[in-house]
Amino acid sequence: MISVPAGLIEGLKFDDNGLIPAIAQDADNGDVLMMAWMNAESLRRTLETGRATYWSRSRQSFWVKGETSGHTQEVVRLSVDCDQDCLLMQIRQVGAACHENFRSCFYRDVTEEGLTENQVRLVD
Repeated sequence: MISVPAGLIEGLKFDDNGLIPAIAQDADNGDVLMMAWMNAESLRRTLETGRATYWSRSRQSFWVKGETSGHTQEVVRLSVDCDQDCLLMQIRQVGAACHENFRSCFYRDVTEEGLTENQVRLVD
């Protein structure tokens, strides 16, 4: 995609664990698909490859979205919020963004009845 601009990563505000939230948004329709965490190295890899690369807190390892599932994320645009403590990636999603096999991780609405699914599972 692009080489890492000088000072970009150093200017970001990572939390005490060295992480920053990264929101993945569909580049075509604006749907929010998921939120995951990045550290400086996963952000660097994302910028250099154009493929969304996250830091898995549970596995303590890098996670290239779609590496095993085929549900990839191609980064089209990367934005930083005003406080420089959150990333927004506009992506082209192939398949499900959610590990539960929904298009978006935000597949449940809060209703008077409780949580109601608002999407159909892409893969059973």
